[in-house]
Amino acid sequence: MAGYLVEDARKVTTHRLIEMKQQGKKIAMLTAYDYTMARIIDGAGVDIILVGDSASNVMAGNFTTLPITVDQMIYHAKSVVRAVKRALVVCDMPFGSYQVCATEGVTNAIRIMKESHCDALKLEGGEEIIETVKKILAAGIPVCGHLGLTPQSINKFGTYAVRAKEEAEAEKLIRDAHLLEEAGCFAIVLEKIPAKLTERVSRELTIPIIGIGAGPTDGQVLVGQDMLGLNDGFKPKFLRHYANLAETITDAVGQYVSDVKNGDFPNENECY
Repeated sequence: MAGYLVEDARKVTTHRLIEMKQQGKKIAMLTAYDYTMARIIDGAGVDIILVGDSASNVMAGNFTTLPITVDQMIYHAKSVVRAVKRALVVCDMPFGSYQVCATEGVTNAIRIMKESHCDALKLEGGEEIIETVKKILAAGIPVCGHLGLTPQSINKFGTYAVRAKEEAEAEKLIRDAHLLEEAGCFAIVLEKIPAKLTERVSRELTIPIIGIGAGPTDGQVLVGQDMLGLNDGFKPKFLRHYANLAETITDAVGQYVSDVKNGDFPNENECY
């Protein structure tokens, strides 16, 4: 399957992402959690595939990302990696796998990399986890940061509303972004913050900034199932639907059910 608007078919690396920012080339990032979807997304030209802890919501039906485990993230990441030829595969470190201490964070990070064969990891937070980030990087593991609305902290926030609207929180986010870059992160995801703040962070940092609900920046990320219209009823302001697969699949399954019950499937040409 040929990619769309892909000028360079080589494997995407963290170094190439920084080059893309320097050259003013936008970065496209989507989530995937299984082999079939990852193969399609990779073939369509996405630069980064995020094996997000949002699998907790999308694949397992949990209300938050908190319940998903390291074992489950490794399972999803392994499935994705097997399908991907070009995109950089980034795996989320799940809640509880790096917050206790740096040693435990490094141990889990190494395990995820060794068992999943993904290309990099993503961690939520700034100053609070910076020592863990540094030690994971020191182990030779690329790290993508994540600031703004950090879903693993939803119980602290108490809401999925826009973050960093007040000056104090905005200034902390900027400090955290600089700390992550100085530590050696290759990119940072900014989620659900004011567009003007995103613009400032992107301007001040040399590494790529990937936005979700954060306005225009070096790149964008969405949950694959959301942008494909598979999740009925989830329509935040930042989400653009590129398909309505929930309706398409419902119609297809309904036709299959009808054909089976009417005896139309299988027909003589579909039998051995």
